[in-house]
Amino acid sequence: MDILTLVGLVAGILIVILAMLANASLLTFLNLPGLAIVIGGTFAVTLVKFRMSSVMSAFRLAMSAAFTDKVERPTDLIRESGELAMVVRKEGILGLENHRTANEFLQKAIYLCVDGHPPEMVEEALAQESQQMAERYEVAERVFRGIGESAPAIGMLGTLVGLVQMLNSLDDPSSIGPAMAIALLTTLYGAFIAQLIALPLADKLQLKAEDESRNQILIITSIRNIMRGENPRVMTELLSSFVTPEHRKGLVPEREA
Repeated sequence: MDILTLVGLVAGILIVILAMLANASLLTFLNLPGLAIVIGGTFAVTLVKFRMSSVMSAFRLAMSAAFTDKVERPTDLIRESGELAMVVRKEGILGLENHRTANEFLQKAIYLCVDGHPPEMVEEALAQESQQMAERYEVAERVFRGIGESAPAIGMLGTLVGLVQMLNSLDDPSSIGPAMAIALLTTLYGAFIAQLIALPLADKLQLKAEDESRNQILIITSIRNIMRGENPRVMTELLSSFVTPEHRKGLVPEREA
């Protein structure tokens, strides 16, 4: 689980709630009509911008990607690729038939190699798979950025509604308070949803997409070199460019093997 995402969201929400409770009760900041305007309006605008399937897919991807840390470290993939290259040099490409890995993309690449497909076809199939994954992440990111843009705007619409209601009922002092609450709280709700939930999740999805894309390019490069029969040590040297200099030290044993 990606604990930092959860900690960040919970910490941000708690800080705002504690600030609310400093001089008032939490019920002071609860206004159901205003909340309905922001949530309902934002959802409606999101459905106008995107397909329902895209919205549902975006939320599923956010739950599975943003809140879980399932992206492998490049150093682990480089080590595993070196092991695969050693197997191929000793036993041939069919030596990979019984190899199992937790990385689905790498496992698909192994299956394609073992099935005897030409290197060009294997690389093309993996590139298409990588492109489709990148597009799914991009759509999910756009959905949450759309929510982050719409929520404050809908909050401002709620503020205008509350102000109009307040101005129309100045002769009834008892109605001024609820109307003013809608006017102010809808802006608060919109900013809350955008700045503490939607936009941070969009940024996290963008980061996860970059990590996935980097790892998939690493795997495609590894498979290309493995099918060429590249020396494992040389291949490890080439793949070390995918990691930072401080992390390359852990690859020294593979280089010297």
